[in-house]
Amino acid sequence: MARGPAHVPGVIMAGSFHRVRCADCENEQVVFGKASSVVSCAVCGTTLATPTGGEAELAGDVVETVEAR
Repeated sequence: MARGPAHVPGVIMAGSFHRVRCADCENEQVVFGKASSVVSCAVCGTTLATPTGGEAELAGDVVETVEAR
């Protein structure tokens, strides 16, 4: 039986999640700040995040930081 990821005490995640608003269609989507692949808008396909080797380059407006670690 498949199980979801378990919370491991003492382990801190290396990045944050951000709610980003697409500049083209105004859709809001949660994106990982250290994305390792290109993240596209689920509605119109515009690129929201481009990997840079560290923090991803976020396009559009960052509405809020959903979860900071």
